[in-house]
Amino acid sequence: MAGGFVDAGNLKRAHLYEYKITGYFIFACIVAALGGSLFGYDLGVSGGVTSMDDFLVEFFPDVYRRKHAHLRETDYCKYDDQVLTLFTSSLYFAALVSTFGASYVTRSRGRRASILVGAVSFFTGALVNAFAKNITMLIIGRCFLGAGIGFSNQAVPLYLSEMAPAKVRGAVNQLFQLTTCLGILVANFINYGTEKIHPWGWRLSLGLATVPATIMFVGGIFLPETPNSLVEQGKLEEARRVLEKVRGTTRVDAEFADLVDASNEARAIKHPFRNLLARKNRPQFIIGALAIPAFQQLTGMNSILFYAPVLFQSLGFSNDASLFSSVITNAALVVGALISMALVDKFGRRAFFLEAGTEMFFVMIAVTITLALKFGEGKPIPKGIGIFLVIAICLFVLAYGRSWGPLGWLVPSELFPLEMRSAGQSVVVCVNMIFTALIAQCFLISLCHLKYGIFLLFGGLIFIMSAFIFFFLPETKQVPIEEVYLLWQNHWFWKRIVGTGPSSASQV
Repeated sequence: MAGGFVDAGNLKRAHLYEYKITGYFIFACIVAALGGSLFGYDLGVSGGVTSMDDFLVEFFPDVYRRKHAHLRETDYCKYDDQVLTLFTSSLYFAALVSTFGASYVTRSRGRRASILVGAVSFFTGALVNAFAKNITMLIIGRCFLGAGIGFSNQAVPLYLSEMAPAKVRGAVNQLFQLTTCLGILVANFINYGTEKIHPWGWRLSLGLATVPATIMFVGGIFLPETPNSLVEQGKLEEARRVLEKVRGTTRVDAEFADLVDASNEARAIKHPFRNLLARKNRPQFIIGALAIPAFQQLTGMNSILFYAPVLFQSLGFSNDASLFSSVITNAALVVGALISMALVDKFGRRAFFLEAGTEMFFVMIAVTITLALKFGEGKPIPKGIGIFLVIAICLFVLAYGRSWGPLGWLVPSELFPLEMRSAGQSVVVCVNMIFTALIAQCFLISLCHLKYGIFLLFGGLIFIMSAFIFFFLPETKQVPIEEVYLLWQNHWFWKRIVGTGPSSASQV
């Protein structure tokens, strides 16, 4: 349906924007993007640690006994333990709560301040977990980690989108996803090595999370604030200087004027969260704040990342083989992120969502059929079937890595106008973490009770979300971030909600 597309050529003064890619701009984006490595390292390390025998013996002896018992129970149920999954999901509940505090800091103190707070909180959580003596200490440490992720996930996508010129915003914003993927991959390599260090290898895995947090904090001290945020804080001269420095030119009048105009509109908004519900902001709220962050988790991808080693062990792989298989799948995630970075500003967001969504749907159907026919009741899985499952999951991860993974953060960060950008990103992170935590908490018990049906469920959800993107998301490729609102006025469906002219800006 062609109505899903709108012409981005009728925007205000985007053609007057000038920029060069400067070293200062590259430094700022790389340091800020390290926030993704916090999220990624935790995603990668958690599943590996929860499959390590030394960790299970110390904190979850019942799970350890069940894992090694040769019972004729369904293999899907080896790790069904709600306290064990709470170890993983507690982080995301903490991130959910902290994102509202992060919204205030991000708006009033700037994006850089939230990045620094996130780094300190994550460092604290990593130390607590590394020296944990009981489950309570583990959960407390996870909550500190969650607060760090809540702040960094709130600020980093905004920072990257605001610093980037419109024509390369997609690639720059996806640095967040790339560092997330690299964090996952590094964590898997670390787990593969520390699993052989008895009995404290798991402590090393958890404690090494202090490394990316330290790098991000030290680098963050030297980060410039975004011009958008400086204008929002009323620091116009400094904002102009930073804009000229990151764009590599003094000819920034058009872009700076757009920032000032957006800031003047923002100052009139006293209640940004309430403003999210305004009629003119309905498309951004539904698509960017609710649908995309929820759909990103409902693909089932984070369940695979959380529990890749556990999942492969449940499917009959040895401990070493399961950790190595998760390394392979996460390498595919990095490759997917690199593909998306290189091509998303050429082919657009919608093309990646739809093409990869189709691939993910068929992979889930193939995995469902394979497990239904060849797996269960304590029988060892045939080697050929095991290899097929690893390849299928790699294809799924590769598709996610170039679509819902990076675009799930990129697209929401470029939809919201300045006056509600921080509040909007808070809701994005909140919804994302709600669904992340719920799926983390429910995945293993669902795997136990639904068996292969869990993958069929994810396949059905992928079909629904792909249809939603096809009909309701306009293309935002190379559209200046302050002019994205014009897309809704030209969209076949949303123009009925927001109107088509200047008067629509006042609709509530």
